[in-house]
Order: sequence, then structure tokens, then C-alpha cells
Amino acid sequence: MEQYKNSIYKVITASGTGSGFMISGKNYIITNYHVVEGEREVALEDLYRNRFLAKVVMVNPDIDLAFLRADGLNYENAAIKLNPMVSIANTQKVYINGFPMGLPYTITEGIISSVSQPMGNRQFLQTDAAINPGNSGGPIINSEGELIAVTTAKIDAADNMGFGIRLSEVIKEMDDYTYSDQVFRLKCNSCDSFIEQNAKFCSNCGSTVNPVVFETLEKSFLVNFVEDTLLELGENPVLCRSGREFWEFHHGSALIRVFIYKKDYLVVTSPLNKLPKTKLSELYQHLTGRDILPYMFGINENKIFISYRVYMNDIYSDYKDAIKQKMLNVMKIADELDHFFHDTFGCEYSFESKNE
Repeated sequence: MEQYKNSIYKVITASGTGSGFMISGKNYIITNYHVVEGEREVALEDLYRNRFLAKVVMVNPDIDLAFLRADGLNYENAAIKLNPMVSIANTQKVYINGFPMGLPYTITEGIISSVSQPMGNRQFLQTDAAINPGNSGGPIINSEGELIAVTTAKIDAADNMGFGIRLSEVIKEMDDYTYSDQVFRLKCNSCDSFIEQNAKFCSNCGSTVNPVVFETLEKSFLVNFVEDTLLELGENPVLCRSGREFWEFHHGSALIRVFIYKKDYLVVTSPLNKLPKTKLSELYQHLTGRDILPYMFGINENKIFISYRVYMNDIYSDYKDAIKQKMLNVMKIADELDHFFHDTFGCEYSFESKNE
């Protein structure tokens, strides 16, 4: 299974994370519609924490599929294979691939419980393999690396009941989509035509179009505040998102995290270095003797952190511009300090650092 992991990506939006994958012979990423709902741009993250900006180019909410296209990906090396004649049978062993709960890449093993389980007005592949939030949009493959289904859902009230979009439906969406640009299109599930502009009805067959599909998620004041700050830093906010009101990215070598703490504080923090094996007393003297207010040094699990914390209500006040500048400063300082502690006290870079 290891040879397929480079074809699988974490899909990151302002609302959360999911999974997506390349397939041999196609120049786009496949995922679930519900993973990218309300978005036009999302971030893709590979196993090596590299991020790529991806455009949502096709959505079919009725099937719960979406296609993404990103520059910089090597689609030619996609290892997951598409075999329309692949054998799919009950009790067959399958593998769920993806990023459950936003964690690193994971494989879980199970069997097909039902090749055609009716739910609503559709039929799904059912498996007993472990499926969790974050797996959505990832591939279900067999031992030969052939696509069997696309992970779509788990029944929370039941154990060992996960579902996938059947291969025949996936193949139809792939066959119908023949575009190579980055234009957002909605698939009409009635006539198989593609709609590029918001409209009440499909211009081809007259079917009703759900206008919500063309709407993008409205960002809160907090999200706009943080992402405007990231733009001033020179970072693309889409590539910095790691879930709802949480941002994680590298500025220079340092990992920066921005998040809400206990609903009361907005926190900017960076894990800089590991504590040194020697010169520990000199380091402590430096940390306790250096005035860096309003920033703070801290140590947790043998790592040095620098942090800035501000009361949430203050970002809505007349002090918001000053707060933004302090946020920018701590992000820039973090990129300098990890080198300083490494060179001065022999501190190894933290695991999260790009120098590690």
C-alpha cells in the first residue's frame, strides 16, 4: 500500500479537512462535494507538508463528488489505477486511505460488507473498515491499487459501517468531464450537462438548479481579520488554513499557529526549538532575562515556544490595527529566533520546523 500514498492528499478548507486523490490518466484530484462545499479554492497537502493551491473545477452535489485542479502536481506519477472491469465482491478485502481527523496519512483495512447497499434513492458500497471524519473523499482501493469506491460517509450511531460512492458512478463523472481549464462547473445530474453560471434552471433540460451551489461561504470578521494579516505577511490565507478558525503554516523555517483559545483569546504561537543538551542554564537566563512583551516565551514538552495572546473582544476595537502589527511581528520574530537558539545555545530545531 505504501506506493499509493503519494497519490493521496489532505484537502484543507476554512471549514475543516478531508481527503482527495489522483488517479492514473487524469489531471485532477477527486474528492467529495461536501468536503469543498462553499469553496472555490482549497489547499492540498502532501505527505511532506507541501501545500498546493487548488481550484474547485467540478461539483456534483447529487453524487457527492468534486474535482480539483492544482498547478505543480505531478499527475503523471499517479499510482492508483482505474479498471472499469475490476472485481468487486462481498467479503473482498479493501483499504481506506486518507487523513482521518486531520491526522497524517492513514490506511485502514476491512472487507466489503455489501457491494450495493440501498440508502435513500441510491446504492452505496458498504465496508466494515474504520472510517472517520477526514477520510471523506479518499480512495477505497484493493490490494492491486485499483479504485473500488470513494469514501463518503459513516453512520455515527453504528460501528463498522462505512460507505463509499460506487465505482460505476465515479467512472461516469470522469467520463462526462472533458474540460482542462480551471472554470467552476456544476454537473446537472438530470441531463449530464455542465453549468458555469448561477441560474435557476439548467439551460439544457430545464431542471431546477440549487443556487446554494454557486454561493461561497461568508467569512466572519475574525477570519477576515486574521487572513488580512496573513496577506500583509505575504502568505496566501487559503494555503494557511487548517480547519475552522485555525491556521497553521511555515513562515520561513518556523511553524506558525493561529487559533482561538477557550473562546476568549486569539493566540499566535510557534514551536521554535528543542531544549539543548548543554548550555541549559545559559538558555534559561536568556529566556527569563529578555523582555519581549507583549510576547511570551514558554516551554512545553522540552520545546521552546514564543506566543502572543490577545483578548478576542480587542480585535473588534480601535486597537485592531495595533494588534495586527503585533501579530505580524511575532510571526517574523519566530523565523529569526529558531536560528538564534540553534546557533547560540545548540538547540535542535523543533520537529515542526522546516529545518528539521
